[in-house]
Amino acid sequence: MRTPEEFLEANGFASRNLDRAALVAAFTREMDAGLAGRDSSLKMIPSYISPDGAISRGKSAIVLDAGGTNFRAAAVSIGENGAASIEHKTHGPMPGATKEVSAEEFYARLAEEVTRVEPFAAVRKVGFCFSYAAEVSPELDARLIAWTKEVKAPEAVGQWVGSELAKRLGANPPKIAVLNDTVATLLAGKTTEAAENRCSGYVGFILGTGTNTAYAEKRGNIAKIGDGGGGTMAVNAESGAFAKIEQSTFDAALDARTADPGHYRFEKMIAGAYLGRLGHEVLRAAAREGFFEKSTATRLAAIPPLESIDLDNFCAGIESERPNPLDKVFTSEAERATARRLATPVFERAAILTAVHLAA
Repeated sequence: MRTPEEFLEANGFASRNLDRAALVAAFTREMDAGLAGRDSSLKMIPSYISPDGAISRGKSAIVLDAGGTNFRAAAVSIGENGAASIEHKTHGPMPGATKEVSAEEFYARLAEEVTRVEPFAAVRKVGFCFSYAAEVSPELDARLIAWTKEVKAPEAVGQWVGSELAKRLGANPPKIAVLNDTVATLLAGKTTEAAENRCSGYVGFILGTGTNTAYAEKRGNIAKIGDGGGGTMAVNAESGAFAKIEQSTFDAALDARTADPGHYRFEKMIAGAYLGRLGHEVLRAAAREGFFEKSTATRLAAIPPLESIDLDNFCAGIESERPNPLDKVFTSEAERATARRLATPVFERAAILTAVHLAA
């Protein structure tokens, strides 16, 4: 019988076979193509926001954060030392994350929070951190290209989300600026800058439910916007969509079970929404190959898709107050050891691909 490592390699899942330099080069070529407006798996979306210049400090604004699974709203200001003051915050599920919603339901939820926070803000401005692929206009509106992270609000696709939100805020809505979460993260780094702490560049990196990066690009290198000019602009790479990488048998099986098969495959190889489910695919395939007793295979098939935290805790041998479904699946120490040899490479590969991501 094959070893766990031989089984993984036979299915295209062997970290030692990854050519890191070739992947960085392929990633970079896709970035260059996206900046030029040529065909590319990376959209390289201009944000029309520059990290050059000074961050406004001391006055609170309305902030919305539409994340992978969470939706937050608050009044936020940045102090002289770069520290953020976050007040009147609410935190709940992202509209469309747990069930499908209409566009009207989606924007009504956003408008409800803007209206709630507005009395506490010093300026009538909304900073809308929007963690999804969207075309950004020079006026800082954003047209939703596609949902990721399995959000279900299909009527909103193709709409300019800032304008649609403004329509629900009365005749005199506050000014709304929509930016990607990676751009917001990049700017958060900028807020910590001081005279004695100047940085040569900035990167906004997200690795959570999903993954993405933004970085400060020279405006002259963004050929597709056509205006050249000096200074820099934050570019949202939409790097979770990188497609110049081979998929393993297990990646393909996971992808087929998602709400958006064929899309954002790189994100599905490294991000938190998927690693538990990917490990589950590996273990189920191994069970079919006879790596475990039939009773173990039956228990494994009966549990729901794994969450990343449960697979991580199992592989690391961490005991927590959170019940781990794998503790009841693998009852012998020999099978637990085999399962760890099969599943731990899910995290090892994700670490390598994350390094490739950042290097590019």
